[in-house]
Amino acid sequence: MAKISSEVDSQGINLIGKGTRITGDVASDGDIRIDGELNGNLDCSGRVVIGITGKVTGEVRCKDSEISGFQKGKLQIEQHLSLKSSSKVYGEISTGKLSIEPGALFSGSCKMGEQIKHDEPKELKKA
Repeated sequence: MAKISSEVDSQGINLIGKGTRITGDVASDGDIRIDGELNGNLDCSGRVVIGITGKVTGEVRCKDSEISGFQKGKLQIEQHLSLKSSSKVYGEISTGKLSIEPGALFSGSCKMGEQIKHDEPKELKKA
């Protein structure tokens, strides 16, 4: 008789396939790829990939992200955000590193790198 495990694989890759529409917030401990549509916030402790047919309207928080499709809303990427040439991104970006391929569309604001703390040096306050 086979033993059934109730443990969740936190390193699994989740997929929202093309033609699938989800309305509501999504949270994941693993990586997630979106080729369908998500209307809601996404909180992921791993990597988020929005494929060329993917469309996300809402806030995205994750470790790393690669966007080839559409995203509208706030992006909070801990380490690296890559906007591919087919991407269309509208909103506020906060990320450690950002790479944008020629042809990518980005409209909004971006904060990159270490955030300036309130106790910044006087030289920076004058700028």
